[in-house]
Amino acid sequence: MDQYSSYRELEQHENEGIDYLILARKGASRIAIIAPHGGGIEPGTAEIADAVAGDKHAFSAFKGIKKTGNSVLHITSERFDEPIVNRMAEQADIAVTIHGCRGKEEVVYVGGRHQDLKRKIIDALMKAGFHAEESVKPGLRGRNPQNICNRSLSRQGVQIEISNGLRRKMFENLPHRSKRKKTEIFYAFVRRLQEALD
Repeated sequence: MDQYSSYRELEQHENEGIDYLILARKGASRIAIIAPHGGGIEPGTAEIADAVAGDKHAFSAFKGIKKTGNSVLHITSERFDEPIVNRMAEQADIAVTIHGCRGKEEVVYVGGRHQDLKRKIIDALMKAGFHAEESVKPGLRGRNPQNICNRSLSRQGVQIEISNGLRRKMFENLPHRSKRKKTEIFYAFVRRLQEALD
């Protein structure tokens, strides 16, 4: 269970710039790449989203920056309502959210309501040697219309859940922000995702 049911509740107890950061930049395309649980909440996800967006797509992230205990900053995707990140999703034609999930296996679960893009992403990642599949786990399916990935103008987006096992291959020292270093697997994943979005 999340400690906070909304951003409004969270901001009454946590301090921006000390406990969390909000990042946002516009892009040339009509796609937004979003990491609603970045930083220490789901390590590596903000870096992946930032790289996938590059200078082409809009990018935003909510990042936990506490020394420890960032999991208290997690607001589930259906209720995630931080205004800057939320507006980025609502103004895009399509929102793609990057998340981290548990598990030692190296797998990517692709969910959301945009069936065509979901299939395209799975195919692109599989061709590159990543294990990607449509998620059947209720919490990882991203089908709820209120999910931040589905709040775009098209009302359908994609939720990408990257297992802890795979994120540990994408970064050296994944849990340590200051020592975290991107690997070739990180760049291969980003390239394939960018190609699928083109």
